[in-house]
Amino acid sequence: MASSGYVQAAGLLLALQLLCAGAAAADQEPGTVIPAESRPCVDCHAFEFMQRALQDLKKTAFNLDARTETLVLRAERRALCDCMPTNSLR
Repeated sequence: MASSGYVQAAGLLLALQLLCAGAAAADQEPGTVIPAESRPCVDCHAFEFMQRALQDLKKTAFNLDARTETLVLRAERRALCDCMPTNSLR
């Protein structure tokens, strides 16, 4: 199923983001404190990331649904064409 691939990709990107944030924190001098105002809100960024991922999944699901409907209609039309003369469909 395509959606499980998107979920795995989203999880991988989130883990990568957390690793990068940890590496950036390790670069700080020992004993220095970063003021709360200048620190990114990890929960907010994760929420925004997951919102965008969900929007992408919804868009993909809609596109797949529309494509499936088109293919079903095409198959039904072919089935009609097999049992009816072509000039009677117009």
